[in-house]
Amino acid sequence: MKEIGAALAALIGAAAACTAPPRDAAASGLAADAARAEQLYRQCYACHALEPDRNTPAGPTLHAVVGRPIAGEGGFNYSPALRRLAQRHGRWTPELLDRFIADPAAVAPGTEMGYPGLASADDRRILIAWLGR
Repeated sequence: MKEIGAALAALIGAAAACTAPPRDAAASGLAADAARAEQLYRQCYACHALEPDRNTPAGPTLHAVVGRPIAGEGGFNYSPALRRLAQRHGRWTPELLDRFIADPAAVAPGTEMGYPGLASADDRRILIAWLGR
């Protein structure tokens, strides 16, 4: 009977090992996403800072942008296009940021943001998650 119990325990342990990724794999995936997000942010850096209350002449800070009111960062003069977007949508949700980062001109016609968009949905997901951390 002891042998059956030991065999069953071994079988259950083996099955669990097959279904759950090792914790190190999850951690390395998060680290890879963070590294990729930092690389992607370099496209934003010329116009946007990450520090709170640190707008640049070209763009508002991206600190805490996820969930923040659109065109709501004090001390930055937003374009009429972004003010109209704010009236329609209110806040930067992850979904709206995804659409905006993909094609700013389509989401906010007349925007002064001269960025052509980020085509990769996976890259946008990684960047938005990183900005929302």
